[in-house]
Amino acid sequence: METLGYYNGTIGELHEISVPMLDRVCYFGDGVYDATYAHNHVIYCLDEHVDRFFNSAALLRMEIPCTKAELKTLLSDLVRKVDSGDQFVYWQLTRGTGIRNHLPTEGPGNLWVMLRPAEVQDTYGKLNLITLEDTRFLHCNIKTLNLLPNVMAAQKTHEAGCDEAVLHRGDMVTECAHSNVHILKDGVFKTHPTDHLILPGIARQNLIRACKALGVAVDETPFTVAELFDADEVIVSSSGSFCMAAATIDGKSVGGKAEETLKKLQDFLMADFQEKTK
Repeated sequence: METLGYYNGTIGELHEISVPMLDRVCYFGDGVYDATYAHNHVIYCLDEHVDRFFNSAALLRMEIPCTKAELKTLLSDLVRKVDSGDQFVYWQLTRGTGIRNHLPTEGPGNLWVMLRPAEVQDTYGKLNLITLEDTRFLHCNIKTLNLLPNVMAAQKTHEAGCDEAVLHRGDMVTECAHSNVHILKDGVFKTHPTDHLILPGIARQNLIRACKALGVAVDETPFTVAELFDADEVIVSSSGSFCMAAATIDGKSVGGKAEETLKKLQDFLMADFQEKTK
């Protein structure tokens, strides 16, 4: 198969799969999701992504129709059905199916999976960023399907000819439209804490692990927009990019002052990816 779609046990090419009009996702965006990449038909950081998926569902009191072990087995089996060994692996749970009603349906939700050929980004590349006021709701730690503010930010980023938007609430930097953002300053890796204002990124978690392995100090406290522009390096992380540095923000050059430390982190993460997806 070139691509794969899965809906509650039905499997086929993506364009062949349909979903019920009464799935609550159609009316409320009522669901959660997670995503990562596969290399050599092996899913990277599957345990961590499944843990986060179950945590998101629990925070919304949604019932997943399988155990963690069953989901891992299902996803691992599905990636082997796609011809390409390099895939974007996406799955989501919607609360259920029923006549439109704000009161949630009861019982297990609907499980979706989407697989398509894709490779991780070149983590050694440079990004151009813009800053935008963070107007999202106050449950950013849940990987919910309600992504309209993120979509709006992505559109503004595209119109500005940039790659990603750094979101901030007042002077405090939170994260990006679809990534986490961090800074290196005076040998310290600084990243917003995993509170309700950011998504607890798996790539963020891996970056912290890399820092500790390489002896780079980690400071999980909020930083400001001014600190962002003054940083030795500005780092954007996601499941598909790992550790990419920013070249510009709002048209101004940033970073380029801790390239040796940046390269060590990138090398560590690429080696980890290659080792775990053999």
